[in-house]
Amino acid sequence: MKPRWELTQETKTLPKLDRPLFIEGLPGIGNVGKIAVDFLVDEFKAVKLYSFFCTKFPHSVFVNDQNLVEMPKIELYYKKFNGEGTRDLLLLTGDIQPIDEESCFTFCEEILTIAKQFNCSEVITTGGIGMQHVPDKPRVYCTSNDAALLKEYAQPGLGVEKTIFGVVGPIIGVSGVLIGLGRKRGVKGVALLAETFGHPMYLGIKGAQEMLRVLEGKYHLGISLQKMGKEIIRLEQELMKKTKEWAQVAEQAGAKARQKEAGYIG
Repeated sequence: MKPRWELTQETKTLPKLDRPLFIEGLPGIGNVGKIAVDFLVDEFKAVKLYSFFCTKFPHSVFVNDQNLVEMPKIELYYKKFNGEGTRDLLLLTGDIQPIDEESCFTFCEEILTIAKQFNCSEVITTGGIGMQHVPDKPRVYCTSNDAALLKEYAQPGLGVEKTIFGVVGPIIGVSGVLIGLGRKRGVKGVALLAETFGHPMYLGIKGAQEMLRVLEGKYHLGISLQKMGKEIIRLEQELMKKTKEWAQVAEQAGAKARQKEAGYIG
C-alpha cells in the first residue's frame, strides 16, 4: 500500500505567483539546507501555504516549551514580491524527511505536482557534504538535471565549485530524488550542497551562510547578509534540541535495520 500524504491548505485562497522559485530545505547532514530555508521564511515573513502529514512519519512527537506535544511537520510557505522585479518563492521546510524510499518518492511526486500547479519551472534543493573536520570556509557545490542550468551556476562570481563528480556519492533523500524526478516531469532543478562537519550533533551554520550567498548572488532576492549571521545563530539554538531528539530516533531505526540485515547472512 502506497504511503498517503495528507495535504492541508493553510490559506483561504491560493496565491497567484510570478515565476516562483521552489527552494527545499529539509533536515540532512548538518541541517545546512533547513537552516538556510528557515532563515528565508523568517527573513521574508513568508506565508504558510500547505502542511503535510503521513503515517510514515517517525512514530514519536516533540514536547514543546509549554510542556505540550507537537507532531513532526513538513510545511510549504510562499513569498510574493508584488512586482518588485524579483521572482516569487515557494519554500519547503520541516522537522523531518520521509523516512523510507517509497514515502520519499510519493512525497516528491506530490511536491512536483504542486510546483507545476504554480507554473514553477525551477526547483532548488539543498543539503550538506559531510566532512571529517569543521570547514573554516565551506565550499558550495552544485549539480543539476539540466546542463544549461548547471552552466548558469558555474558563472564566475557566484562562488560555486564547478566540479562535483568524485566529491559526493549518491544524493539521498528529497534533495536528490526531487531533481531526479523533476527531470522526468519537465521541471529543471539544481542541488546546492555545502561542506559541513559530518557529526550528527553539528549544525552547519557557516555552510548555510555560504549557500544563502550563492542564492542572493544568482537571484538578487534581497537577503540581508548582515542580519543573516545573527538570525542564523538564533535558529541554531531552536534547532539543537530537535536535532538531538531526531538523531536518537534515527539511531534506533538504524539499529533495527542492521539487525534485519544480519538475519540474511547465512
